[in-house]
This record gives sequence, C-alpha cells and structure tokens, in this order.
Amino acid sequence: MPDDVTALLLAWSAGSDTAFERLLPLVQGELHRIAQACMRGERAGNSLQATALVNEAYLRLIDTRRVGWHDRAHFLAMSARLMRRVLVDHARSKGYQKRGGGAVRVTLADDVALSQRDEDLVALDEAIHALAAVDSRKAQVVEMRFFGGLSVEETAGVLHVSAETVKRDWRFAKVWLLRRLRGLDDGTGR
Repeated sequence: MPDDVTALLLAWSAGSDTAFERLLPLVQGELHRIAQACMRGERAGNSLQATALVNEAYLRLIDTRRVGWHDRAHFLAMSARLMRRVLVDHARSKGYQKRGGGAVRVTLADDVALSQRDEDLVALDEAIHALAAVDSRKAQVVEMRFFGGLSVEETAGVLHVSAETVKRDWRFAKVWLLRRLRGLDDGTGR
C-alpha cells in the first residue's frame, strides 16, 4: 500500500485529476488517526470533532495539489501540519486568549507531559513557532511526532536525517516547549 500511496501522490502532483480521489480511501484511516491524536486533550463538547477536522484538512489539501510529494510519510506530515493549523484557527476564531478558556491538556508522547496544568492550544502553537525560529527541524519533529503520530523512523525519512537525530531533536523540543510554556525560556531555548 505505501507504494500505491506514493504513486498516487506523484500522479496528483503531476496534475492527475483522479489521483487524489483514489488516494483518499487509502489514507482515510491514517488521517482519522492523526485527527484523533490532534484532538487528544480537547475539552469535552468541543464543537470541532475528529471527522470535521479530517474534512477541513481534506479541503486544505486540495489547495496543496502542486506540492512535490515524496511519499506517504511526507503526505501524513503535511496533513498533520494542516490539522494543527485548522485547530489553531478554530481556537482563535472562538476568541480564546493565550492562557484563557478552552485550555487543553498537552502531553507529548513517551509519557512526558508538557505541564502539570492545562495549556492552551494557541499557546502551544506560539511556542512551536518560537521553536521554529530557533530550529525549524525540531519544530517539524514536534509536528510530525505529536500532531501527526509519525514514528521516529517515518519522521527521519521525511526529514532525511537519522532516527537518532530525530530522537535527539524530540528530546530537546519537549524540554524547550515545556520551558517556553511555563515561562522559563528567555527566547533562546537555552
């Protein structure tokens, strides 16, 4: 199936009108898994559900037709990024303030919590943007691992680095984000 996905992604990038329609059933389950991971920790009764998140990402993906897709992992990483944008845009449209209402519990994989209290998704997004200014690859690792649910190996493949590099970046990013969200970071990440 990964070969089928890659072939369809390449055909879609090349302008095939039917490739995206044929691609969606192959990745629908994975997109829903990513959406559920993105929604993890959202407060009960949130008006945006995982299925709606997948649908909104689908609409935004249509606009990214000319992306030079590499493979399934690259597609899933981009999907995770789009879903993160959808969630942040949704939170901002609801008028949430940086440390205000609608807070979500932010826990990074490997049983490491970013904080002991709920943190706002907008604050997390701002922290990831700040991390990207310090080291964009580490911010991409967070997007792929936390939002996209990609494995270390898949993330390494998308970024064209070793699995050990991804593990180091992941450890650094978790600590950096925790410090930033707790207000302990001076902006340099040190």
